[in-house]
Amino acid sequence: MRQKSVLFVCLGNICRSPMAEAVFIDLATKRGVREKLEIDSCGTGGWHAGEGADRRTVAVCRRRGVPISHVARQVEAADFRTYDLIVAMDRSNMANLRAVGCPDDKLRLMMEFARRDGADAGAASEVPDPYYDRDEMFDRVFDMLVPACEGLLAEMEGK
Repeated sequence: MRQKSVLFVCLGNICRSPMAEAVFIDLATKRGVREKLEIDSCGTGGWHAGEGADRRTVAVCRRRGVPISHVARQVEAADFRTYDLIVAMDRSNMANLRAVGCPDDKLRLMMEFARRDGADAGAASEVPDPYYDRDEMFDRVFDMLVPACEGLLAEMEGK
């Protein structure tokens, strides 16, 4: 696999996108391809720039054995040149990214990478924002991100 880069994007960069980044890094590390990937996350808004991940994001990652180290940042125009793939958590994030110049040929929706066959046929098309929801929603988001990250990694590996 040649060097590739992926940027995960949500609204504030403290819940979904840092969780996706952590899960993806963990999977890539376990498969021995981490050094071939540049992986980061950001938000379309800058309200939380400089802050760590939401405590509930950190808690679910730790419970699931996924290391997480994160400082929130807002997307910038240079990201559209730097990253091969920009992965939005929901359609609202996609619209926000398009509004600030993200090229459509680099932009994908996170859940596009989740399997759609068999038991997963009814899978959600978007990753819901758990920020204003109950703590259990963070576990649900984690459970959605794992198969989506697995599918993304398989696609990046050409499988």
